[in-house]
Amino acid sequence: MRSRFLAALAAAMAVATALTLNALPAAARQPATRPASQDDLLDRLKAIPGLTVVSETRPSGYRFFVLSYTQPVDHRHPGKGAFQQRLTLLHRSVEAPVVLYTGGYGLPVNPTASRTEPTRLLDGNQVSVEHRFFRSSRPSPADWDDLTIWQEATDEHRIVRALKTVYSGKWLQTGASKGGMTSVYHRRFYPDDVDGVVAYVAPDDPVNVEDRAYDRFFARVGTGACRTALANVQREALKRRARMVALLEADAARNGYTFAGTLGSADRSFEMTVLDTVWAFWQYRNEADCASVPAATATDEELYAWIDAVASFGFYTDQGLEYYLPYYYQAATQLGWPDLAFRHLRGLTRHPGLYQPNSVLPAALRSRHDPRPMLDVDHWVRTRAERMLFVYGENDPWSAERFTPSRRDSHLYVAPGANHGASIALLSEADRAAATATLLRWAGAPPARRSPEAADLPADDMLPDRHTR
Repeated sequence: MRSRFLAALAAAMAVATALTLNALPAAARQPATRPASQDDLLDRLKAIPGLTVVSETRPSGYRFFVLSYTQPVDHRHPGKGAFQQRLTLLHRSVEAPVVLYTGGYGLPVNPTASRTEPTRLLDGNQVSVEHRFFRSSRPSPADWDDLTIWQEATDEHRIVRALKTVYSGKWLQTGASKGGMTSVYHRRFYPDDVDGVVAYVAPDDPVNVEDRAYDRFFARVGTGACRTALANVQREALKRRARMVALLEADAARNGYTFAGTLGSADRSFEMTVLDTVWAFWQYRNEADCASVPAATATDEELYAWIDAVASFGFYTDQGLEYYLPYYYQAATQLGWPDLAFRHLRGLTRHPGLYQPNSVLPAALRSRHDPRPMLDVDHWVRTRAERMLFVYGENDPWSAERFTPSRRDSHLYVAPGANHGASIALLSEADRAAATATLLRWAGAPPARRSPEAADLPADDMLPDRHTR
């Protein structure tokens, strides 16, 4: 996403609720032993100004580098200082296409080799970039005014320009959710950097106050019986507020959760989680899971456990939100967020205006929203963008407000019944063939044949651990 843009507008971020990159089996990771003086690739990487090779392993059939790149804190004023931005490089061949993967969040603390869907389809190389202000890619001291879509797009532009001294073939960009949005923003500001973009489940929120698309989505998704059951869970939880908050406070005491730095109280955290429950259900689960929705006769403990499994009471705590603060800051300032009506909960909620990103930010980071960047991007995608392919999930809340691509060799596909984990593989047969053919054409590549050497390399679902609204 949007990470909540609120499931923000905080990954990742397709479909499991644990969405981290998968590690290679230990046996497949071999340390590099070839002397640098005999290693043309390593020499060329080390020769790039500002690029540092942190480590290298050799998965079967590949070389995997963890890198860092020196970036200006503010690209408009380079004299303000610099920071180190983390990235990884999965190398197959200097002749193969390169997929630039922008996840929109941080890379794992200990990155391991994996491949996104476009990388697998092209059998290409992959460059994965950690978004500025996430994990260690944060300037110190941090001026949060420097966290904008243009600054991050310019980070990526400099990385592409640097690595094109090694890889001169076709480049494509991809990302899911907030990572898909990040790929769109890069394309808007630097349209010549890559030869095409595949953006998965990327929300487009050009006019934040006109978010009726989300309410319309929740009025039709799934069956009427399932929608009613989910609404009743929210209502029942709010009716039992005193007892449910007591369960949350006991849970917080056991796990060391606090609330003062972000939402301010266990009661506000509880209400936010309940508001998020239906969104989280459709984002990560499927219609078949409607059978698991508890009835109104469920005990307090049963109701609490089910909501916790779907939306996580631990998420809207100081500890759960810490990693996602850069996302929420971006949502508050530029990206926008889903603004739902919650008419079925009138008379049961206590905190007006709670469901928005400034609610979860520390006071020092709360900001006024500027609608101009999203209006600009939306107009550009509709009228001028070329070679952009969008994939959405029919039952994904984030897919309710979509980009509208131009007619300049750009395309939009919807995966039937899919949630936030929509992919080309989940499209109808005809759409899957058309999308794959378009991707191969943009990359100038024949259909990829997975070699036995790549059998142990895991797929990357491209979403973060939790994609918040």
